[in-house]
Amino acid sequence: MKLTRPKRATQSETIVALIDVVFFLLVFFMLIGRMDATAPFEVRPPVAQTGRDMPAGGITLAIAADGALALDGDDISVADLDAALSAELERQPALRLRINAHRTAELRHVLPYVTRAEALGLRDVVLVVTPERDE
Repeated sequence: MKLTRPKRATQSETIVALIDVVFFLLVFFMLIGRMDATAPFEVRPPVAQTGRDMPAGGITLAIAADGALALDGDDISVADLDAALSAELERQPALRLRINAHRTAELRHVLPYVTRAEALGLRDVVLVVTPERDE
C-alpha cells in the first residue's frame, strides 16, 4: 500500500503584510507632519489682564446685544460715532477707548469699531471682559 500525501492547495497571496506596511507609513507621516498651519515667525498671543482695575481716563463705547451704541452713556448712531470720536481725539490726543460689549453681542457688532478707532488715530483700545467664574 502506497500512501500519498494530499496536494497542498496553493495559498492566495496574503495582503496582511502590505496592510501593516501601509499602517506604519501612515503613523510615521502623521508623527512627522505638521497638523496646523504655522506662521513663518513667532506669534505670542496677548495675555488677558483679569482681576486688575480698569485703566482710568478715556471714553467708553457700549455695544448692546442687538448692536445699538452708546458713547459715555449717551445713545449714538453709527453715522455720528466717527465725528464724536474725532472731536474727543482732538481734545485729548492720548485718548483711550474702552469697548464694553454685551456678552451675547455678535463679534460682527464689535470688531468694526476697533478698526474704526485705529483709522481715526486712537492707539489705546481696551476691550472690557468679565472673567469666567468657577461654578
